[in-house]
Amino acid sequence: MLHLRIIVPTDRSASVVDMLSADPAVTHVIVLPGAARTPPGDVVLCDVVREGADDVLAALRTLGVDKSGGIAGDGVDITLSASADRAARAAPGLGTDAVVWDEIAQKTGEETRLSVTYLLLITLATVIAGIAVLLDQPILIIGAMVVGPEFGPLAALSVALVRWRSPVVRRSVLALGVGFLTAIAVTVLSTWALDGAGLIDRSMLLAERPLTDFIWRPDALSWVVGFLAGVAGMLSVTSNRSGSLVGVLISVTTVPAAANVAVALAYGVFPEAVGSVVQLLINLCAIVVAGVLTLLVQRLWWERITSRGPGAVGVGRFGLAPRRAVVDAEPVEAEPDRTAG
Repeated sequence: MLHLRIIVPTDRSASVVDMLSADPAVTHVIVLPGAARTPPGDVVLCDVVREGADDVLAALRTLGVDKSGGIAGDGVDITLSASADRAARAAPGLGTDAVVWDEIAQKTGEETRLSVTYLLLITLATVIAGIAVLLDQPILIIGAMVVGPEFGPLAALSVALVRWRSPVVRRSVLALGVGFLTAIAVTVLSTWALDGAGLIDRSMLLAERPLTDFIWRPDALSWVVGFLAGVAGMLSVTSNRSGSLVGVLISVTTVPAAANVAVALAYGVFPEAVGSVVQLLINLCAIVVAGVLTLLVQRLWWERITSRGPGAVGVGRFGLAPRRAVVDAEPVEAEPDRTAG
């Protein structure tokens, strides 16, 4: 369930409240007349089940609330309410399957900013991975994968391609391009510095590295793994399952491949650098393609679910079971005992 805080001009407040009150997916509607100062207007609070959130947000934009007022939303962790239960039953589908487009666009759009923090994270991750490939240490590789922030722009790029938001596409590509180029350049310099200090040398790169040589030897499985990781990553974003995203980050070799490019360039081992570039491009493309296809399938699936109305089929514990009608949620009061007395 999502909690919405809506600021609406007073002259449009009645229309917004009527729309929210009439929507079965909305509950807990509260109106605070004249409470907003910047921008001025009424404040309307409500809770909406995720299954119906996308339609509610679209209706608010149609009423121009996003331009004349404001809309803010966040997740609700605990809801103890019969009214909320009725709203969940009235909305078709399940909340975990629903895609709230404004939510994921906002969430992934923040990851496209070419911030100092983003550049530091991807650079640190690549430097760590550069040391890891020389030491042939998969544990350090995993650590670098988790630190790397590159999945954010990849997810944003997938969302922007599905909704065709060209400014977000440009920002995502810029963040990925500048981020990886900066990280590779710094890793080349750090490799030279560590070599000058006697901590590493060229022989470590040329030695047998059975645990990490897959990073620069791409094959068909590289695409398969990247594609499956992209599907899992996009599902974790759309369903708010951040824990699953950690596993996705560990399963793809974007940052390690970039690190191997840097180390191979630093020591002039160009065949290995080329192989690492191919591995990097395979993973980036596979994740984006998987993300786009996942979002398209989710959109088509959700359109099919919502077209069935409140009686849509939901997945129960042991399989498919029809949702109960809203009226079933109403408790039935027992008839008074007329024989007493």
